[in-house]
Parts: sequence; structure tokens; C-alpha cells
Amino acid sequence: MTTQYILSAIAVMAILTYVIRVLPLTIFRRKIKSKFLNSFLYYIPYTVLAALTFPAIFESTGNALISMLATAVALILAYFDLGLVIVAIGAIIAAFLLGIVL
Repeated sequence: MTTQYILSAIAVMAILTYVIRVLPLTIFRRKIKSKFLNSFLYYIPYTVLAALTFPAIFESTGNALISMLATAVALILAYFDLGLVIVAIGAIIAAFLLGIVL
């Protein structure tokens, strides 16, 4: 790759990133009054986070059964309103122990 190609790629990425961040500000100048649109926009970060991390959960151990069981442990711990650190550590320990047993 040439230096010119790398610099042009960086410039294109910078412009696209800027447009993506500025576009909502130009479209939505006033407060959004639609309850549907507000609720839709409220849940977007959670859905994007889930879409990015959920596939990695099942590929991390190399065994789908261990991943499903460790995810179930994490969901059970989260259901009881334990902290994020406790849920993550519980899922890691469950995956480790299940990896030894299975």
C-alpha cells in the first residue's frame, strides 16, 4: 500500500465519521415529540451492543454448549440484579468449570 492510499483512506473514514455524527443534529433540530421514535432511539445502543457481543459469546469458548450454559448462568445472575462485575465473573467461572467438566 502506498502512503497516498493510506492517507486517502483515513480522509474518507474521517469524513464518513463526521457525517454520521452531524447528520442527526441537522435532521433533528427540535425536541422529538414522537413517543415511538423516542423509544426506538432509546433502545438503539442496547441492540447494537447485543448485536456486536452476542456472536462473540458463542465463538469464545469453541464449544456452543459451554457458551450457552455460561450465558444461562449470566442471565440468571443478572435476573437477580447482581452487579455487572459479578455477572461477568460468574459467567467466566461457569465457562471455565464447564470447560473442565465437558
